[in-house]
Amino acid sequence: MGKKSRRARAKHRAGGKLAKRAPAQHIYPSEPKLEPKAAAPSVAPAYSSAQATRYQYVLPELRRIGIIASALFLILIVLAFILG
Repeated sequence: MGKKSRRARAKHRAGGKLAKRAPAQHIYPSEPKLEPKAAAPSVAPAYSSAQATRYQYVLPELRRIGIIASALFLILIVLAFILG
């Protein structure tokens, strides 16, 4: 049989983090505050040069995988005509 998890042990232990935590109290405002929202400018995420150098091998690899997959698919079609 497996051991008890640390969380279960902490629950029952008097000095555990979970035992000290008080129940969460929800505070709801009586009336919601409506504030005008300012239009946020849409900015495209700027990719750093570090990311570009980090993933520089991805496109050549995808191209190579595509060439191999299409060659294998072509071989399957040719074999289906020859053997079928």
